[in-house]
Amino acid sequence: MFSIEILPGFVLGIREGLEAFVIIAIMLEYLNKSKRQQDKKYVIQGLLIGLFISLIFGILLFVISDIVQSSSSSISKLWEFIASLAALILITTFIVFALRNKQSMTSEIREKMSLSLSKKAIIMLAAIMVAREGVEVVLFIIASVDQTFYSIGAILGVLFSGILAFLIYKSLFKINLKLIFSITIIYLILQAGFMLGYSFHELFSYFKAEQIISSSHWIYTQLFDLSNTFLDHKTQPIGIALYALIGWYSKPEIFQFVMQYVYTGVFLIIFFNQNTKKRKQINEKI
Repeated sequence: MFSIEILPGFVLGIREGLEAFVIIAIMLEYLNKSKRQQDKKYVIQGLLIGLFISLIFGILLFVISDIVQSSSSSISKLWEFIASLAALILITTFIVFALRNKQSMTSEIREKMSLSLSKKAIIMLAAIMVAREGVEVVLFIIASVDQTFYSIGAILGVLFSGILAFLIYKSLFKINLKLIFSITIIYLILQAGFMLGYSFHELFSYFKAEQIISSSHWIYTQLFDLSNTFLDHKTQPIGIALYALIGWYSKPEIFQFVMQYVYTGVFLIIFFNQNTKKRKQINEKI
């Protein structure tokens, strides 16, 4: 049965899966046009190696996560902070890269292919590109609040993106990839903002449990508490939907709330300003 709680993982899976599989499609297309169809098998080998690396990395992280979370509740909260922060750093790096280079992915891959046409280079390029996206998915799953729903969503998203990329490669289906990537970037910005706020929420919970900071400290003051209303992000349909869509939290601390929405606001402003400038440049040329 579909649950909206799988949506964050599903969108992430589509985003990372599409990027990985479209890169593979670009490499295969380049080999077709350069009449080196015999080398396409090396791209597939690189794809499989990248998926294998992602799988091994995921298993290791899940084992470590289980060990840490079973040790003590306070250590578990510290682990949640570390995992969330690591994922946040990675996605922020990706968002910045995407905002700067979202128009040049195709030309960049083709340039690398033109410079690296040996068997080992093709395998390595494909493996690195796929593994990079796979590692990002794994880190997000580990850092998510509900790993089960996030994992299901991410797997479904990756499978869906794989089918979509195959149809695009075979010219059986047309889609505006720039629009899809723009929508998913906005969504990832919202999720990253939530992850930032959540990571510090877990860190302060650890400080409270270990009595590093007194529970009466102002930093634990909640901005509001709507957990007993229809906006409860854990039990109420509307609250759960908002939680999945925009990272809504029904009882945030002041510090958590400010961190989340300052991050989100800054990156959304940058994103929309870039689009506005590009539209102006296009209109000026016309």
